[in-house]
Amino acid sequence: MGAARGSVEVVDDPAGEIALRLAAAANAGAQIALTGGSTPRIAYERAAELGADWSSAKIWWGDDRCVGPDHEQSNYGMAKAALLDRIEGEPPRIHRIEGELGPGPAAHQYEEALRGAFPGARVPELDLILLGLGPDAHCASLFPRNPELGEQERWAVGVNSPGMAPLVPRVTLTLPVLNAARNVVFLVTGADKAPAVRRAFAGPPDPDAPASLIDPVDGSLTLILDAAAAEGLQAA
Repeated sequence: MGAARGSVEVVDDPAGEIALRLAAAANAGAQIALTGGSTPRIAYERAAELGADWSSAKIWWGDDRCVGPDHEQSNYGMAKAALLDRIEGEPPRIHRIEGELGPGPAAHQYEEALRGAFPGARVPELDLILLGLGPDAHCASLFPRNPELGEQERWAVGVNSPGMAPLVPRVTLTLPVLNAARNVVFLVTGADKAPAVRRAFAGPPDPDAPASLIDPVDGSLTLILDAAAAEGLQAA
């Protein structure tokens, strides 16, 4: 396997590994940002079965689409069904992106929530940010060459023109917030993602591959891959 940025873990059960990390973060009362996607859904379902104490945890999202919470495209709605509604005991504090407000107002509301949770911070330091990787090497809702990649002051921004389907506006955390996290963990599976893995993690930082711009300032970067996705690093 070629050299890669971050710590690489190639595992047979990526969803199970993420579930364990989520349970540990919950027990520690961490500030956790979730992601969308089919493999994260499985991880969330598995995490709900581990009996963790979520009562002191705080749940955020790296991004979400500007739809209502019950919409089938809502990352919040997916996590609610897979994880949050299945937690036994006292639930975590939940900070969802109110996408139904529209990208501008929803981004403003979400940033205000972050500023309230991290008063006086130059940038919030979330304990764990879970991210996926798009086939175009985007992460959260930061798409290749989109202007949101250059944002350095805002903590959350609206994305009016996403780079891939579904073509609905979104709200995303910005690069300064993602790179301030104590732990950033990418969950990537499948051979179709191998080229994106190579572009994002085996080459230099490149605005055409936004995930390559994730470089935590003081935190860790971990790639949880299955063998098929990891082929991208072997080809590097």
